[in-house]
Amino acid sequence: MTNIYDKANELASSLQNSQEVQDITAALTLIEADAESKRMLDDFRTRQMEVQQRMMSGDMPPQEEMEKMEKLFEVLSLNLNIRRLFDAEQRLSVIIQDVNKIISDSLANMYDPR
Repeated sequence: MTNIYDKANELASSLQNSQEVQDITAALTLIEADAESKRMLDDFRTRQMEVQQRMMSGDMPPQEEMEKMEKLFEVLSLNLNIRRLFDAEQRLSVIIQDVNKIISDSLANMYDPR
């Protein structure tokens, strides 16, 4: 009998060794070496987290603030290393969403067998 936790650990290991994670790590290393890039990214992440926390508490930020965040994202994306990071993070996010969908779909008929 297969141990589901062993499979989960195997999946986690596969993710950790994926090209996407390697690309994220490489981009972060380059960003860490550039004080201005690091400062810009840290500032963006802080603002992004604040907006997400507000949204989770039901406080939708004004459209103007959301537009500011989009513009800031665009400006940061002009930095090659930050763009590489964002691209790799997006690819990893798609993989995680796909894995979640595969798992959810496999259980979908549990309560509604047809």
